[in-house]
Amino acid sequence: MKRRISRVALAKSEDARLDTMMDADLSGLDENDPRSLGKFMRKMGQEAGEDMGDEFNEVVDRLEKGESPEAIEQSMPDLAGGADSLPDL
Repeated sequence: MKRRISRVALAKSEDARLDTMMDADLSGLDENDPRSLGKFMRKMGQEAGEDMGDEFNEVVDRLEKGESPEAIEQSMPDLAGGADSLPDL
């Protein structure tokens, strides 16, 4: 009986993760296609190596289903803090 390794995780430094993200293949990205944008964002979220949170996952899920970024932004006004939540200076 032999044991197989089913999954391997490689630890990357912050610099290595950033290099990977900067080297991302943008040739398949169509900024006019929500599904393409969602796929790209999911890949970048995975490369970040940390949980991006429920809000990020919801946006990516909705993009992958074909919903427009504008419609998502309208339904989530506090997305990423929104301009209205900036402190007055």
